[in-house]
Amino acid sequence: MAPFDLIIFGGTGDLALRKLLPALFHRYVDGQIVAGTRLFGLARDSQTDEAYRERVREALQKHLAFDLRAPAALEPFLQLLSYRRIDLQADEGWGELAGELADESRVRVFYLAVGPDLFGSVGSRLQAHGLTGANTRVVVEKPIGHDRASAAAINDALGQVFAESQIYRIDHYLGKETVQNLTALRFGNALFEPLWRAEHIDHVQITVAETVGLERRASYYDKSGALRDMVQNHMLQLLCLVAMEPPSSLAADAIRDEKLKVLHSLKPIADGATSHLTVRGQYRAGAVEGRPVPGYLEELGTNTSRTETFVALKAEVSNWRWAGVPFYLRTGKRLAERMSEIVLTFRKVPHSIFGDEPVAQNQLVIRLQPDEGVKLWIVNKIPGPGGLRLRRVPMDLSFAETFGGRQPEAYERLLMDVVRGNPMLFMRRDEVEAAWAWIDPILAAWQSSNESPKAYTAGSWGPSSAVALIERDGRTWHEDAV
Repeated sequence: MAPFDLIIFGGTGDLALRKLLPALFHRYVDGQIVAGTRLFGLARDSQTDEAYRERVREALQKHLAFDLRAPAALEPFLQLLSYRRIDLQADEGWGELAGELADESRVRVFYLAVGPDLFGSVGSRLQAHGLTGANTRVVVEKPIGHDRASAAAINDALGQVFAESQIYRIDHYLGKETVQNLTALRFGNALFEPLWRAEHIDHVQITVAETVGLERRASYYDKSGALRDMVQNHMLQLLCLVAMEPPSSLAADAIRDEKLKVLHSLKPIADGATSHLTVRGQYRAGAVEGRPVPGYLEELGTNTSRTETFVALKAEVSNWRWAGVPFYLRTGKRLAERMSEIVLTFRKVPHSIFGDEPVAQNQLVIRLQPDEGVKLWIVNKIPGPGGLRLRRVPMDLSFAETFGGRQPEAYERLLMDVVRGNPMLFMRRDEVEAAWAWIDPILAAWQSSNESPKAYTAGSWGPSSAVALIERDGRTWHEDAV
């Protein structure tokens, strides 16, 4: 890859030090980032290049396994880094930055690892200092607003400065290897695509479970909650990839067009429907991974909050392929296990010839984390004499065992795609706003309700009402360990 400039606004923040810079280091070790590339960290405080490099060195040593990833590469990588003090809401430092980035032939990536309220002012100053040319890309993190109206305002502000093709709205879930493999699994195997429809699939489950609590995100999270933080972006994107029609090609807009159709096909959940189609919960003190942990209110340091840390909901894609197939989504903090997975449960065999012997339904389990892989559950005869006995057994594809080596982190792929100018794994403006259009009525119904989130014990799988949500349909949440 030709030398490029990558400038991180918020270069001393948690995202930069914990995710972005480690990802760039891995790409440097693998030879994708070459000499001549420049990496800038920008923030408000004053420090020298050397002080910043030392800070980054400590972060890399904390977050990376250097015994496995070429420690000799650390010093050369750090020499690519520079630090610049800048005020995002004033003119201080912008002229000097523009002078350093004057070569318009180089790709320039501006990563806005700052709050969305600053996106507009940063864009305006980049434009005022001539830094928005054809080779410029800008990367923005979620949240893109807190509802459809605010998302549209942010998109308008960015759109006044950049062409849509220059804006990369990042969702790191779309960079995960297993998410990428979903496209290959569906459209590269004649086995699955004919069955990928309502005639053969009973229901779909998507789970994104975390064992952590608030960590350092308390002020943001209490204003957001799980529906805005996880469902509106990560989980709806996963739903779209499962439910979309085959795109005409792998061109970015071909795929994004199909995802948009899914979002427009989602049956609205509004008014009275929220009470039986959605569940929101909030964790109380409990134990996670054998350690006692405080409840949400204790972590937050307050006596009351109606912010949800858990969401379960039942969605439906109202089109010919999926009509009548429920999509069950759940996500939460302080749950029993850290894992993200998609489970497609196939319909029962139309007639069992095995008498009283139970015949389990086939399931395709796509595990996104922590152990990436694909597992197909089938029914097989238990070997041996004495009658025909059946057992549900897995055909297991572990990425680590099959392909070996280190599996790159999502940000590694996504950052390099920005440099290449490949927007396939990034959200388009109309996707973001269509997702909010579906989420907003749920938020409004919750807001008008007098009900507080259901309590659940940290270390459990959420409130009992989430179990009831799926079990009243005669189904159950998939909790099989991979």
